[in-house]
Amino acid sequence: MDVLMPQMGETVAEGTLTVWHKEVGDTVKSTDILFEIGTDKVEMEVPALIDGVLTEIFVQAGETVIVGAKLGVIEDEASPIISKEPEESANVTETVIIPYSEAPKRDRSMKLSPVVRKLLSENNLTHTDIQGTGRDGRIKRSDVLAFLGVNNTNATMPAPIHAPGVSSSDGITVIPFSYRRKKTAEHMVYSKATSPHVLQAVEVDFSKVEKARKSIGSDWKKREGFSLTYLPFIIKAVCSAIKDFPNINGLVEEDQLVIFDRVNLAIAIDLSFEGLVAPVIVDADLKAVTEISRSINDLAERARTDKLTPDEFKNATYTISNNGSYGTLITAPIINQPQIAILSTDGITKRPMVIEHDGEDTIAIRPVGILAQSFDHRAIDGSYSGAFMRKLKEIIEEKDWLGSIN
Repeated sequence: MDVLMPQMGETVAEGTLTVWHKEVGDTVKSTDILFEIGTDKVEMEVPALIDGVLTEIFVQAGETVIVGAKLGVIEDEASPIISKEPEESANVTETVIIPYSEAPKRDRSMKLSPVVRKLLSENNLTHTDIQGTGRDGRIKRSDVLAFLGVNNTNATMPAPIHAPGVSSSDGITVIPFSYRRKKTAEHMVYSKATSPHVLQAVEVDFSKVEKARKSIGSDWKKREGFSLTYLPFIIKAVCSAIKDFPNINGLVEEDQLVIFDRVNLAIAIDLSFEGLVAPVIVDADLKAVTEISRSINDLAERARTDKLTPDEFKNATYTISNNGSYGTLITAPIINQPQIAILSTDGITKRPMVIEHDGEDTIAIRPVGILAQSFDHRAIDGSYSGAFMRKLKEIIEEKDWLGSIN
């Protein structure tokens, strides 16, 4: 049987083979993990699928190939038979039959993926420092991050993990891009080259959202274990606004606009400054604020421990990028191709605002933030995007969130 590069998602055209778990001549079972592959979004273990012997390997660890490429061959045999080719002067063909015997257990350090080797090197660790949770005790990226305290809620976030640099005597440091960073860079350049980006932003008063958050926030955190942030309210408002402006929720396909009835909303998640992924909340428009909040937390936790599946990145129709926790004022996000638009949510802080009441102006202190949308000018114009943003602002500012939070 030919071993092929599997399809990892509808829009994923290629992947990198990060590590082989078997060598040529090894006997494999159908359930054995044969190799691992990775994209800028996800790492994935691939089983052998049949019992047999791995007789050939065509693609080495670290190589990137297209979906469907031939990686190796598994012969459906009980034990490996290796034929020794005769020299031209030989009169007979000699066949050497090697009976199967259990191979010695390999050093776990020989089964590390490139991303794990990189993390170990950057943090002055060795494979003996960490207990692996993967197959046969193999160390995974999530094991290293957990060791560093990334997943310990009582620990502080470790310093940003940088690639090892090569320093010269004149004080210059060269930092090679990681695989994930290279793929992210390629996608960003492609998006900017494909779509004429236009940015529009609105200032939004989050007073009613804040009232709802304060009302249930304390009980929510005790019960759920995480905070009820502004983001699920923004997502719910986006889904509501899309109903009036459906052309936002689609993609450009050659010279036509494709609009979707379902709102599958992708959430950009930072991976400890090592890159971004954007898993999808399917049918976000059908979910309550509390359901959206749980979905965000679940996706974020699993993204940072490499537990998302390729299917969780499929079929997104709109994307939201959230930099609010860093206190940013406004961000011009890059469109997640082939979608039409992407929204950035930035810091929400208390500011003085002029409030009109009964024909008189007063100054009040309100929680205010800026929402900024980049859109593809091929698909829609500024007036359509502007009307969508005005509707989004109205929903956030005027909706009775306290009465409709569940």
